[in-house]
Amino acid sequence: MKLASLKEGGPDGSLIVVNRALSQAASAALYAPTMRAALDDWAAVAAGLKVLAEELEAGQAAGAFALDFAKLTAPLPRAAQFLDASGYLNHVELARRARGDSLPDTLETDPLMYQGVSEPMGGPCDAIYAADESWGIDFEAESAVITGAVAMGASAEEAAKSIRLIMLVNDVSARRLVPAELEKGFGFIHGKPPSAFSAVAVTPDELGAAWDGKRLHGRLVSTLNGNLIGDPDCGVEMHFSYPELLAHAARTRPLGPGTILGSGTVSNSDRARGSSCLLERRMIEKVDKLERRTSLMKFGDVIHIDMVDGEGQSIFGAIEQRMEKMTP
Repeated sequence: MKLASLKEGGPDGSLIVVNRALSQAASAALYAPTMRAALDDWAAVAAGLKVLAEELEAGQAAGAFALDFAKLTAPLPRAAQFLDASGYLNHVELARRARGDSLPDTLETDPLMYQGVSEPMGGPCDAIYAADESWGIDFEAESAVITGAVAMGASAEEAAKSIRLIMLVNDVSARRLVPAELEKGFGFIHGKPPSAFSAVAVTPDELGAAWDGKRLHGRLVSTLNGNLIGDPDCGVEMHFSYPELLAHAARTRPLGPGTILGSGTVSNSDRARGSSCLLERRMIEKVDKLERRTSLMKFGDVIHIDMVDGEGQSIFGAIEQRMEKMTP
């Protein structure tokens, strides 16, 4: 089934079930008022939500209405926490090479991960705001999972059982604000503004072969102002699986229901597949000694991120955001 949240009813939105074509929806209030409430009581409400999804697909859901992406907030508007990893080693290696840094000995065994903004979470059509273009705003196209509870010290096998939903994320970065923060040796805050998410979050069973229990498979297509930036495959070079990343995150803490974990910028070593962020494109230009021509985002730029199935149907509902100047 596919779930989404309307921008109504309070800061957590109102939970709805969406059909596979992403054209119709129905209120899920009979089972759970919000996505957070559903995740808190997943074992009790999931079966009912699935029945509603089947009714909607058959055109039998009471009160069904046309879906408008502009009225959607993130599937989970307020997360227990938002964690983002760097599961694609090609992206990490390019970054290190572009800076002239050596690769850490633990590159293949110890995931990179940070804790980002858990509230607010942006909807698929929400703007990216910045006070100034000098912040160096960039998009980062990724997949993400939403979990149930994960116990502290859980193994990867145990953590895998907690994955409830999969979606897409634009993990927005303010590139030029990051270096000064990292120099302090205490992580970054200003360099990671709120992220935005696909229109719907999808249960693993809905994805078929595109979900193998550990990774999402499929081309993640990013275009900026209509120009293709990249279409790498999410599954082929994701070194750390979602269960492994969740186990890493839970080493010293439990993860509550409604935790979001991002995959990190999707990246393939095949240059023909392009990139899932502008920084990686700039790094390739530097490493390959190409003429530097890629700039970071400017006001008015529109980023579009999507993944389609074999029939060309959007699976998650595209993220499409315009970068706008922040006003008081």
